Amino acid sequence: MEASIAAVEQTIGYTFRNKNLLEEALTHTSYSEAVSYERLEFVGDAVLGLAISNYLFLTYTSVDPGQLSLLRAANVSTEKLARAAVRYGLHRFVRHSTPSIVDKISEFVDAVQLEDDCSVVLYGGSVKAPKILADIFESIAAAVYVDVDFDLKKLWVIIRGLLEPIVTLDDLERRPQPVTMLFEICQKNGKKVDIRQWRNGAKSTASVYVDEELVASASSDQKDIARLDAAKIALHKLEKILPAAMIFDYYAGLGCTFEIEAAKQKLYAICGMKKWPKPVYSIEREEGTPQNKIFVTSVLIATPGGRLKMVGDEKSRLKDAQNSAASLMIRALQQGKYV
Repeated sequence: MEASIAAVEQTIGYTFRNKNLLEEALTHTSYSEAVSYERLEFVGDAVLGLAISNYLFLTYTSVDPGQLSLLRAANVSTEKLARAAVRYGLHRFVRHSTPSIVDKISEFVDAVQLEDDCSVVLYGGSVKAPKILADIFESIAAAVYVDVDFDLKKLWVIIRGLLEPIVTLDDLERRPQPVTMLFEICQKNGKKVDIRQWRNGAKSTASVYVDEELVASASSDQKDIARLDAAKIALHKLEKILPAAMIFDYYAGLGCTFEIEAAKQKLYAICGMKKWPKPVYSIEREEGTPQNKIFVTSVLIATPGGRLKMVGDEKSRLKDAQNSAASLMIRALQQGKYV
């Protein structure tokens, strides 16, 4: 544990006056020989929410409370905190006595490492984030908060770097928020959506009803997260209720051009909704001088009916070349009635 404490201190850039706080923050409830992180997690959940709320309030001076709530939810979600824990290797220092935890964490870590490093996953990747990873992050934040005598400003200076990249309004616009997407899709199809929420002890539960029929439910310690999770589950089930083309059109937003804005992200979202493996991009051709490069890339996706490959147009930037390939793939999927 001494080695673990030293490693975590080096990672977060803070040396604890009371080392016992960090030891407690790294101890799961299954490890009965020591005090677990439960109490610290309780504090960490609240203090992270307040810290990010302060930051968003000062950063976005003209944004309405609804958008601020969405931003806060995205920045302190289980997905976000679990990924931060993995990014900085905090999961390697958790003390527990439950073998199944190792399998869940390993599966999530492997999935994250296979993803595009440039991507920002806001609402969940191919493997559900284990709650223990978010718990550890919250507990470590709480341990710092207590150790700096409950000084929120000092905590933010120490912890902010671990939360980077902070999810921005631009991120939310490029990747539609599940609740917003749910309401817009149903509205276009003449369906009525109702999300009902209630608390059961420390948990908040959200249930999605479409035309008064229960479609999905989810629970979380946080009201906003429960609502997000319920909407995500509902969207997956909507394929059986609503025309697939309507869901596809929402993602793709196709016009009369072969270039679709943020096509790479939209193709990733389509594959996620269809539960297909994530798209794989390859450089087909790269030529020219460093000052005058030409890229041609392809994208490959695996569907239940076989593997599909599409080669994009020539572009001067790799990112644009990938977007071209993704744009053509989206159009091909629509024309082939895969979506």
